[in-house]
Amino acid sequence: MTQPALPLDGMLVLDFSQFLSGPMAAMRLGDLGARVIKIERPQSGDIGRRLAFAGIVEDGDTLSFHITNRNKESYAADLKNEDDLEGIRALVAKADVIVQNFRPGIMERLGFGYEAVAAVNPRVVYASVSGYGDQGPWKDRPGQDLLAQSLSGLPWLNGSSDDPPVPVGIALADVMASIHLASGVTAALLRRERTGVGGRVDTSLLESLLDLQFELLSSRLGDSSIEVRRGAKNTAHAFLPAPYGVYPTSNGYLAIAMTPVPELGTLVGLDLHEYADPESWWTDQAAITQVLAAHLATQSTEHWLCILDAADIWCAPVLSLPELVSHPGFMALDMAQETERPNAAGGAPVAIQTTRTPVRFDGHPIKHRKGAPRLGEHTAAIRAEFSEKG
Repeated sequence: MTQPALPLDGMLVLDFSQFLSGPMAAMRLGDLGARVIKIERPQSGDIGRRLAFAGIVEDGDTLSFHITNRNKESYAADLKNEDDLEGIRALVAKADVIVQNFRPGIMERLGFGYEAVAAVNPRVVYASVSGYGDQGPWKDRPGQDLLAQSLSGLPWLNGSSDDPPVPVGIALADVMASIHLASGVTAALLRRERTGVGGRVDTSLLESLLDLQFELLSSRLGDSSIEVRRGAKNTAHAFLPAPYGVYPTSNGYLAIAMTPVPELGTLVGLDLHEYADPESWWTDQAAITQVLAAHLATQSTEHWLCILDAADIWCAPVLSLPELVSHPGFMALDMAQETERPNAAGGAPVAIQTTRTPVRFDGHPIKHRKGAPRLGEHTAAIRAEFSEKG
């Protein structure tokens, strides 16, 4: 796809990372125009090639790998082999950015920690994402999304008081950490353009989830009596009163946000004026949500939306995955793109449907046609290119 020059055109990123958070951060930099060379182990490569999302494998690699490694080149190297190490050192000397997500200390043992890299390339921006930072009792624990969610306390925010802890059903920690890392890298590159100095950028899965809970944590830090008290069934936020929640209708579900309870009752045909005092929206939350849930279940989602939208009430249908991707609202965002890579067996290229970066530049979405690389696909060409450059 032809598109204008992107902000990171001309930047070289070496992606030493695996699976999700690091590869996603490098992918985001590639989406913004950087050239991304993925450093992988020979034979096995990134473990993300085999850890399948929903068991979906396309053309020998998992769907997750295809998505998070689009628009990259693959360079296979054994970091314990001196000849391979020489090739990596040539890349490191020319890199603008290095991304890694190994446990603390591993890159140092391999000879590619920040201090070693900065000694030969002081302009490099060295970006690391760990599970829980490089200090403290958790630093050596496995950095995995569910485990990070659990340590962060996030699962206690979901569901009602009758539910066990409910984790978010996507790799939230990995996704958020990748955004923060990519943001930090772009800021560090801007500083380098002003000062000529590179530097380190560090984040972790846990820090990203703690930042997500800034309101809750700030409240607790200021008042030790603050704790999570989840509400009754149908409520959607432990720290917001009725009617904030998700309610069944006769054919689906309806989300209702901050709305005065008596006004909402009048619109839907309920007398809720006994709850005129906003304090009662907290104290009688269970009773209010119970009455609303029973009443809203008598009509369709569309019926209630017709009434509530006309009154500019903050509400929305709760869409299923099929409903979302077929909805005109989704289509209007133009979030879908198709990547492809040559078919190893010959024939038509292998096409993968995925989403694009959510950032638009100059009014246009950014899309890339180039798919994820095969293991070591570009090793020979890259070695020849960088050995010629000296």
